[in-house]
Amino acid sequence: MKRVWLPLLIVAATLAGFLLLNSLYLVSETDQAVVTEFGRPIGAPIQKAGLHWKTPFIQHVHYFDKRILEWDGYPSEIPSKDKKFIWVDVTARWRIIDPLKFLQSMRHEMNAQSRLDDILDGIARDHVTRYEAPEIVRNTNRILKVEAKEEDISAEETFETIRVGRNTITRHILEQARKIVSDYGIELVDVRIKRISYIESVQKRVFERMISERKRAAEKLRSEGQAIRAEIEGQKERELKRIYSEAYRKAQELKGKADAEATAIYAQAYSKDPEFYTFLTTLESYREGLKESRLILSTKSDFLTYLKSIEKKTP
Repeated sequence: MKRVWLPLLIVAATLAGFLLLNSLYLVSETDQAVVTEFGRPIGAPIQKAGLHWKTPFIQHVHYFDKRILEWDGYPSEIPSKDKKFIWVDVTARWRIIDPLKFLQSMRHEMNAQSRLDDILDGIARDHVTRYEAPEIVRNTNRILKVEAKEEDISAEETFETIRVGRNTITRHILEQARKIVSDYGIELVDVRIKRISYIESVQKRVFERMISERKRAAEKLRSEGQAIRAEIEGQKERELKRIYSEAYRKAQELKGKADAEATAIYAQAYSKDPEFYTFLTTLESYREGLKESRLILSTKSDFLTYLKSIEKKTP
């Protein structure tokens, strides 16, 4: 009897395990899910990670990534407002914020990527054709801070001023596309023009113009720098002359005070013993006068008499 029930128990356990496995589904931290029953959504989208229950065999789980996803368009040749053909390469980042609406409109990410191709490429083309090439290429008028005088350059050589710039154009593309893709449960996080290239026929001419503009800007900066340098050097020379003059004046004052003090000391010493002072002064004059020289004295010279007296006293 036990042998008859054992296979039935095994089959029943297997069926129970199979039903249990089909009743549980796992939602990871990076995913979100929508449960459908015979193709119709059931309940709210599942945003919380973990194990969840569903009716086996009847309900089906659709998973969608809730991280930021990439979209890269194909480079396309677009004419600008000034009739210059340029290659524009646009990229974007997007994510699914309403998985139920996304499921009903897009079904899966491949359809969404295809739809973004149509939307973003069309909007980018529409905006690029509204502006001239410098507006799309440049962001600011920083180069124009070094403008040359009107009489120095011709009308054909004037700098091209931009009023909008690439960043603003990109923001306009993002705003317009964001309104459209929201109907599909998609949030467009950012749009960027990652590369802009001129076609070969105009690239050389554009580069020559850019080089010319930047050379003029460099020359203007260089001349202004030379003027500032000359002004600084002039100030330095004036300051040095003032310092030298002040130092010379102070040195002369100190020398005058020292000479006056020395004269006073000499006068005080002389007044104490004029004869001794005269004697010392005479000896000093002899010492200085006899250096590397010959002196012829008569026998009646007082100096010769003095020298003889010193020689007698020397042992």
